[in-house]
Order: sequence, then C-alpha cells, then structure tokens
Amino acid sequence: MNRFSVAALRPAFHALAAAFVLTTAAPVQAQLPALSEDPDIAVLQGLDKITARISTIEATLGTPVRFGTLEIVARRCVTRPPEEPPETTAYLEIVERRSGEAVTRLFAGWMFASSPGVSSIEHPVYDVWVISCKKASSSD
Repeated sequence: MNRFSVAALRPAFHALAAAFVLTTAAPVQAQLPALSEDPDIAVLQGLDKITARISTIEATLGTPVRFGTLEIVARRCVTRPPEEPPETTAYLEIVERRSGEAVTRLFAGWMFASSPGVSSIEHPVYDVWVISCKKASSSD
C-alpha cells in the first residue's frame, strides 16, 4: 500500500541533511572571531608554600621552565576575545625533578584562570595557576 520504501527515501534524506548542514554551518563560521596573533607565552603564577613567595612564571610554549623542583611545559594558551566572557586556559604538563630520584608526573591537562581550583596540581610545597597569555615582544 505504501508507495515509498525506506530504502527509496534514504538518498533524499541524505541530500536534505547535507543541505541543512551546509546552510547552517556557514553562519556559524562567519561568527567565529579571527585572532590575528596566537599567543606564544603562558603567564603563570607559582606559590612556594614553605616561603610564602609568589613568583610570576613566563612559560614559552613548548619550552620547559623550572619553578623550584617543578618543570613546567606549556603546550597551548588560549584567551577568549574581548566580546566574549573573559577566560584564559592553558594546557600544561608539570613534572617534579629531584636529584637522585625518578621524574614524577604531577599534572597534564587544561588549567583555567577563572577557576584555579577546578584543575590544579596536588603538591605539598608548590601551587601553580594560569594568569594570562601573551605574545613575545619582537625586541627580544
């Protein structure tokens, strides 16, 4: 009694779905902000809980930087554009290097400047959190 079978309608459905994706994807891409320059430095702060000193750490992406016994490698740093709610995130890998001991991996993941407690390192002496991202100056 049915004039159409499911198999006969499948190509029409796929064509309709493809047309929908193409028409809705174009406006979304137009709304994405274009960032002129990607930052290449993650600005972090570190707390030495023993001395109560806070240090500002500028970690060039992909280059290990030391903070006490910690070695921090920032892999990515992202800041939202001004027209969006403020947020800075950085992908960090943090290991502890003590002389005569094996390297201990403490953290690998995204840290959020607005919520430092969401993803933090577990260490009895040090705390590290993200402050901002920045572009290296051309005069260096």
